[in-house]
Amino acid sequence: MKRLFRFLGCAAAACLVSTAALADDEDVIKIGEFQSLTGANASYGISSCNGSRLAMEEINAAGGVLGKKIKLITEDDRSLPGEPATIIRKLISRDGVVAVLGEFASSRALEAAPIAQEMKIPMLSPGATNEKVTEVGDYIFRNCFIDPFQGTVMSKFALKQGFKKVAVLVDEKQDYSKGLAESFKKHFTENGGTIVKEQSYSSGDRDFKAQLTSIRAAKPEAIFLPGYYTEVSLIARQARQLGLKVPFLGGDGWIGNSLLEVAKGALDGSYLSSHWSVENQDPAVQKFVAAYKAKYGTMPDDMAALGYDGLRIVVDAIRRAGVAEPKAIRDALAQTKDFPGVTGMITIDEKRNAKKPAVIQKIEDGKFRFVETVVP
Repeated sequence: MKRLFRFLGCAAAACLVSTAALADDEDVIKIGEFQSLTGANASYGISSCNGSRLAMEEINAAGGVLGKKIKLITEDDRSLPGEPATIIRKLISRDGVVAVLGEFASSRALEAAPIAQEMKIPMLSPGATNEKVTEVGDYIFRNCFIDPFQGTVMSKFALKQGFKKVAVLVDEKQDYSKGLAESFKKHFTENGGTIVKEQSYSSGDRDFKAQLTSIRAAKPEAIFLPGYYTEVSLIARQARQLGLKVPFLGGDGWIGNSLLEVAKGALDGSYLSSHWSVENQDPAVQKFVAAYKAKYGTMPDDMAALGYDGLRIVVDAIRRAGVAEPKAIRDALAQTKDFPGVTGMITIDEKRNAKKPAVIQKIEDGKFRFVETVVP
């Protein structure tokens, strides 16, 4: 794990330094970005930053947009509440960005969104799936699917697998986790399933034995765990230690560099919904995979792909708007239709959410394996 943290630290520094080369060039279009480059959710932010940075370099190498180069100004919110509000004000007021990318965590995206809305700067989140994010206002967008869709997808899959009795273990501190749990439970119970036990924990907890013991007594056929990778891996290990062998079901929050390393096989046989798969043989996807691996020496995950698509969607909106002005960019983002992303064909709907497919993956032998694609 020490080696992993050293790698993440270097990667975070690279994200923060990546735009410095354009710092003295006035002929640029400034786009802000805030992500968790350090702290509990650093894996998300670093991957997303790597993806957006790769997209920036490709766009600039191809001539930029509207005759100008793109300059990404990236800030680290350290996975902490309170930081996104400060950062987004700085990006808009001091740095003069015309659009903002961020954040992956729904709670932190919800903190920044009202400020972007108030200051009328379009903000696009690559991965905040809680439905409340875009409800903040007409300047707030996302290029990922939302929790009601993701929760319904996993409920349908659970029922299809024959799971009729499911326990739910939710992170009460995360809007993402609570929203995903609610959508799962609603569809599951309305379609013949039974929630045999519901327990909660808080981000940062390390001991889950009390909740898991209670769940074990309810004898579920599966456990829906819509949390983040930092706790999910520990929960899975402790469940197996208690003799709880049923599969876990989860969402895209499971995707993280340390998930499988920390879980040590405890998640084998479990399923999750995600945004894409490196096993997709579409030429555009494989071109991105090859470019990412060549640059960073590792395979891209969902967050890298979403970050890559996020910047490309914003730049595409600037191109279609014909001017790098926030209102025009906002209007063009709202009209995005059939954008060819590496995470699928993306259309922005009337609520500024991305209409796109989800992917079901299974964890086998410590690896993510593609199962099926589910369209909206």
